[in-house]
Amino acid sequence: MVAAGEAVVAPTATRRLIERFASYLPDRPPRTDPRLDTLTRREREVLVELARGSSNGEIAQRLSVSAGTVKVHVGHLLAKLGLRDRAQLIVFAYENGVVRPGRSVE
Repeated sequence: MVAAGEAVVAPTATRRLIERFASYLPDRPPRTDPRLDTLTRREREVLVELARGSSNGEIAQRLSVSAGTVKVHVGHLLAKLGLRDRAQLIVFAYENGVVRPGRSVE
C-alpha cells in the first residue's frame, strides 16, 4: 500500500487514536447512508471490528475465518461503500452509527 502512495496506520495506532479522540465526536444522531443496506451481515461484522481498531488477524480470530477471508471482506466493503482505505471505513462506521465510542450498534 505504501508503494502505491497509500497511508498505512497500524491497528494498535488506530486503537489509540480512537480512544484518544472518541470523546471529541459530536453527540448527534448518526447519518444513515443507504449503502449500509448493501452490506452482508458478515461485512457489517468486519466493519465493526475494523472500527474497533482490530487487525485482519484479530478479526479472523474473532469471527473464526481466515485472514484471507477478512481481506476479501475488507475489499468488498471498500468497493460497496466507494471508499479508499481502512481509515475511511473507520470514519464511515462512526459517522453512520455502525459503532459509537465505547460500544457497537446492532
